[in-house]
Parts: sequence; C-alpha cells; structure tokens
Amino acid sequence: MTMTAQDLYAALMHELKNSLGLLAMTMDRIPHIDSEAHDRPLDESRLMCQQVVERLRQSLLLYKAANHSLPMSIDAYSPHEFLREVGDEARSLARGRVAVEVAVDAAVPPLWFFDRNLVDIAISNAIHNSLVYARSRIDIRADLTDGMLSLTVADDSAGFPAHILESLATGAPFSSGGTGLGLRLAEMIAEAHANKGRAGLLRLSNEPGATFRLLLP
Repeated sequence: MTMTAQDLYAALMHELKNSLGLLAMTMDRIPHIDSEAHDRPLDESRLMCQQVVERLRQSLLLYKAANHSLPMSIDAYSPHEFLREVGDEARSLARGRVAVEVAVDAAVPPLWFFDRNLVDIAISNAIHNSLVYARSRIDIRADLTDGMLSLTVADDSAGFPAHILESLATGAPFSSGGTGLGLRLAEMIAEAHANKGRAGLLRLSNEPGATFRLLLP
C-alpha cells in the first residue's frame, strides 16, 4: 500500500513520540542530589519532555480525527483507580515542587463507561499545564455533576487567560499553540462520549486558579 505524505508525517510523529518516551524514562532514573543547580533543571527537562510526548500524542489523534473519526474504545473502568494512577504520575512529575491531592467523592460509582486512553490524554494534558503554572498545589477530583462523571484538575495558578475562556464560551476556535491544541482535543474527547442523548462537556473556569472539568455522561 502506498503511503501518502500525511501518512509519512504521522509515522514520523509516532516514532518521535516513542523516542521521547524512552528519553523521559531514562531521565526518570537520574536521581536528585539535593543540589538546586542540578535538581531543578533536571525536573524542568523531564516535564518538558513529557509535554512534548503529550503534544505528539494529541497531534496524532487530531490527524486521525481529521482523516476518519476519533478512535473510540468505550469500556467500564474504575474512576477511583483511574484518578489514583494519574495522581501518581502527576506526583512523579512534580517531584515535590507542588503538592498533588487526589479525591473521589463518595457518590461516584465503582465503575463508569468511558474511553480510558482518550480521557487519560485529556486529563494528563490538563495536569501538565497545571504543573507548569501552579504555585504550590494541584487538586485532581472526581464527583457527579448533573448526572455525569466530572473529572477535575484545579490549581492555584493565575488562572486561564481571558481569551481561552471566551473561546470556550462562544465556540470560537482555540489558539493553535500548545494549550489551545490540548483544549481542542479535550473538547473533542468530551463530545465523543455520548449516552442516552447526552454528550460530554468541557468546562473551564478560574476559581481563582485554573479549573479544568471533563464531564462524561
């Protein structure tokens, strides 16, 4: 089968993503030595590497969505287990620079139907943004809102810029930058989840820090 130029670009992005993932794993094995001059640049490099990996994952998904449709694989998963895993990953990336707290409301059922891979991409992107801008704390929560599973990432940063909140409120395209790309994909992932005539939603707010909510029916 002949590959188009777009297919070759997608294959290249996939290879770059895998290579950067291996680089990130290698950097994870470099220990702290209690030296600010060593530890801070190491942590910043690790986070930047993970962010690039996420951007490539997002770009590949957007490519697939543009050429076909967003690939979906819905199954029953534990919101409790899901948040525990993303919380552990966030703490690993934070390396103590900011506190990461995870909470699941008692009303959340033991299982919920969603695409775990896609939701992980959306939530991980929100966490990575918070890791960059949070001053001291990130909260990752799950609760029920209007009968939907609400997955929230909130921080104590200066909040989302006004133009991002306006874009979501008016339906205007997000910017093409890193944050805009991730939010556009998160919106697509939310809307791709549908149940009993209801589609998922992305909600952004400043309370006063940035608060990202993914609602899944």
